[in-house]
Amino acid sequence: MGAFFGVASKREVTLDVFFGVDYHSHLGTRRAGMIMHDQKDGFQREIHSIENTPFRTKFEGDLPSFHGTSGMGCISDMDPQPLLVRSHLGVFSLSTVGCIQNEAQIIDTFTHVGHQFMAMSDGSVNQTELVAALINTQETLVEGIRYAQDTIEGSLTLLVMCDDGSLVAARDKMGRLPVLIGHDDDGYCVTFESFAYGKLGYEDAYELGSGEIVRITADGYETLVPAREDMRICAFLWVYYGYPNSNYEGMNVEVMRYRNGARMAADEREQGTLPDVDYVAGVPDSGLPHGIGYATESGKPFARPFVKYTPTWPRSFMPANQEVRNRVAKMKQIPVPELIKGKKLLFVDDSIVRGTQLRETVDFLYDAGALEVHMRSACPPIMFGCKYLSFSRGRSDYELIARRKILELEGYEGEQHIAEYADGRTERGKCLLRSICEEMGFDSLNYQTLDGMLDAIGIDREKVCTYCWTGKE
Repeated sequence: MGAFFGVASKREVTLDVFFGVDYHSHLGTRRAGMIMHDQKDGFQREIHSIENTPFRTKFEGDLPSFHGTSGMGCISDMDPQPLLVRSHLGVFSLSTVGCIQNEAQIIDTFTHVGHQFMAMSDGSVNQTELVAALINTQETLVEGIRYAQDTIEGSLTLLVMCDDGSLVAARDKMGRLPVLIGHDDDGYCVTFESFAYGKLGYEDAYELGSGEIVRITADGYETLVPAREDMRICAFLWVYYGYPNSNYEGMNVEVMRYRNGARMAADEREQGTLPDVDYVAGVPDSGLPHGIGYATESGKPFARPFVKYTPTWPRSFMPANQEVRNRVAKMKQIPVPELIKGKKLLFVDDSIVRGTQLRETVDFLYDAGALEVHMRSACPPIMFGCKYLSFSRGRSDYELIARRKILELEGYEGEQHIAEYADGRTERGKCLLRSICEEMGFDSLNYQTLDGMLDAIGIDREKVCTYCWTGKE
């Protein structure tokens, strides 16, 4: 996915930007950048790969060369950024987060009029450069941002730092991701994760609405384009992506996950499907709070039958080689034999997407002596690849285990019955659960319902994006 952190202040803020960006490392794995602005010396910028080295390690050596009272930085799952742009709108830095579905059409529009883009090593165009090109077609920066957001199919949240040190933040027109402003005695910051600025001494100031564009200076913030009424904030922020301490639209991530797990256990008790197990556990890391909620409600002891070894392998998807990624994921799982051997275990995971690593986890548990392994997903079966934030990547929806199983069970006729398959109480839903259990080696499987997940989130459900489960925008 990705994220940004920016500051406009009356004091030196290099360390604020450095630590603020670092606190978003859970949201991106490929590239990171910092750019500072000083009224006398202008912009200073560095971009590094973070595929195999954490952000902090990569950028610590750059700190002596950075200085300024304004700055911004980003973590990215995609292309190198922030970019430094020079155009008729002036000189500004730009960082973007989102997904451009109609990238090819936009590029064609520009190339037909003679515009050239710098191709990256794989021949693709940097999406932030593409957004800059769209912005620069308009007469003002704000008009350009609105034009870019309206032109792009997908989503676009961005942060700009102008050559006067001010920041301009724009939340996606449907509010797919959060943008929050904090303040201290010397200035203001803008970010995705509220806990990031809290740890730096900033206090909550404002949360942007859908499509809202705000200018931020050391003296305050002002709305340049008001928020729209419609919102579709991503549900996975609470289920998986978000850091436990963060709040979005007033709802804390960790609290949602406890409630979500508890709701799952309560529903199973009512349906008579609550299994008799020795321990309830969460699949580390984001599955843990869902598991705690489930254990508390079910009355079963919570345990950690295995832990992840993270000092040298913080993220299993960082190595570029798939074989290495799979091996690292396996190597990270360290068992606690006393909590596995001869035990019946129930695990709650944040989601089941393709199931590749989860199957290896189940095999690992049985190899360690588990009697039974029951699995629960903290969200409904994922049926559609995300086209807004690229949560679930892949060339086809049939890489998703639920959709692949539907195809195996009923062929393309099953496409007409996806809602039934997603409901574990229907005959088709039960058939899907049995089929996944057989392939994955689970003794039982259940998914959280869409209603249960939305109730746990606790905000107006019409404001939550559920495309991955329903296919409806």
